[in-house]
Amino acid sequence: MEQQATVDQELVKTRGEPTRTVFDGPCRLTVAGDCGAGREELMRALGAVAAHQWAALTRWPGSYWVSAHAADGTRFVAGDLAGTRPVYYTRHEHGPVWDVHLGDLAEQTKAPMDLEFLVARLACGPQHWPDRTPYRGINLVPGGYGLVISRSETSLVDVCDVRPVEDLCSGAEAFGRALTRAVQRPVCIAGVEVGADLSGGLDSGTAVLLAAAAGPVRAVTYTDGQTSGEDTAYALRIAEHARIPHEIAAGGDAHLPFRLDGTPDTDEPAADVVNWHMDRLYLGPVAGRPLHLTGHGGDVVLDASSAAWVGMIQRGEERAAKRHAAAWARLRGIAPGPYWKALRRSAALGPHGALLSAADRLKSGALPAEGPPGWTWCRLGSAASWLTPYARTRAAAMLRRAAEEGPAQFADEAEQWAALRATGEEARTARSLYAALDVRPLYPYLDNEVVRAAFAVPASARRGVVTYKPLLAAALPALPEWLTARRSKGSFTAQRIAGLARHQFALARLIQDSPLVSEGLIDPVAARRTLLEAARGQGAAPIASLHQLIATCQWLTGRRGAGC
Repeated sequence: MEQQATVDQELVKTRGEPTRTVFDGPCRLTVAGDCGAGREELMRALGAVAAHQWAALTRWPGSYWVSAHAADGTRFVAGDLAGTRPVYYTRHEHGPVWDVHLGDLAEQTKAPMDLEFLVARLACGPQHWPDRTPYRGINLVPGGYGLVISRSETSLVDVCDVRPVEDLCSGAEAFGRALTRAVQRPVCIAGVEVGADLSGGLDSGTAVLLAAAAGPVRAVTYTDGQTSGEDTAYALRIAEHARIPHEIAAGGDAHLPFRLDGTPDTDEPAADVVNWHMDRLYLGPVAGRPLHLTGHGGDVVLDASSAAWVGMIQRGEERAAKRHAAAWARLRGIAPGPYWKALRRSAALGPHGALLSAADRLKSGALPAEGPPGWTWCRLGSAASWLTPYARTRAAAMLRRAAEEGPAQFADEAEQWAALRATGEEARTARSLYAALDVRPLYPYLDNEVVRAAFAVPASARRGVVTYKPLLAAALPALPEWLTARRSKGSFTAQRIAGLARHQFALARLIQDSPLVSEGLIDPVAARRTLLEAARGQGAAPIASLHQLIATCQWLTGRRGAGC
């Protein structure tokens, strides 16, 4: 049977997302969002609900929430693997409470902000606390997990369900099918013209070409005085090859990053808020369409970091790891010796030793001018130097707890899931920004089955030494060779530096007036010094940390204005 009247109240609040419910006696299953399962598949899945086979409820294509009630009273709820469909939970006076909107749950429970956590993640990265939120007492179900509520108790269950293959060739075909379906199924369902980002890179270019083979697409591209001419040329060539309408927006000084006037409020700090005026300009021609394709997440599933070689060392494949790492370093003008030494040190330390070492450095204030080469379990960013002694002590204590509580992990697996969750966070926090523009983003690279198919391929095989993103060409051999052979990658660093320079004084005031400063957690002099140096173009390394600090301060300003 199927009916709409019994859908979960928490999922009703998904605000316009399609929601379906099926049931058989006391067993009930609800999905909301972009779920590729048909009615018969949902009905068959009631057997998995009865048997508590929770991972089976996450294996349909798409990106969706799922909530299930078993006959014994056990309840299961989960979002997608990347976390673009989040689930938050806490304990209230009547037991566990969950919601898909952080702001609503915080308001309902009167949860206070966790400013100490916000500065800890600024300094150390979010990957060490995947279940924490900016509010004390409210937790996030991390990507790859589901929440089980039984007898008023909560627990997390692993639903990653990745089935490894031997090498790239073994997994390429499955990945190609998953990505093609992730793009073309929603386009076919839409039945009318959809929008699509087209930066000129491999990820957005591939999505546009796959979409154009399934239905009408209108591509949009942003350019300005800092945009790479190569990116624009590739975007033009892709649109011409696909024979689709292509809108190019020419931005000016008013559209540079870090202009923050008039930006919408969000439930969490949103990294994309700094690009609001740029997005408002170039997305205008595709507003109101049923969906808008993006290439967001392509870097995570198509590529891998140097953690791939650390993982190989951990598994005893040191000789092969050294050969690949040395070749990669030489092709990029990096000294292989120090690079390899740093990778071996990361493997030897493991997450426990690395986090304890980082905690000691953070507490003492003995912060290196630059991080070590290669990959590390915990890289202390520029933000660490802005923390007050009190904040460093508190962040160090959080790192130590993470070191003691965290499981033993292979570096490549830990890194790919951390990168996926960070990418998913960027996507989910951008949704409300897009909503204000009447744009409905679709992230095919973050589709559950695309993620599983990619992560089934060893990270070392996805980490191209000579070829950039080798999985893409192997998975979709019909793509134009001139696209998959591209070795360069566009960057918005020049725009961000120009934006920092134009808005530096307003940004300095934003930081100075932030609760992070008034509560004694951030030294505004140190942060302002880094801001002014970055605005003068004196090194690009701190820009990512500045970006996160500014987005956090902007969010806190909005929350304070809302009375939170």
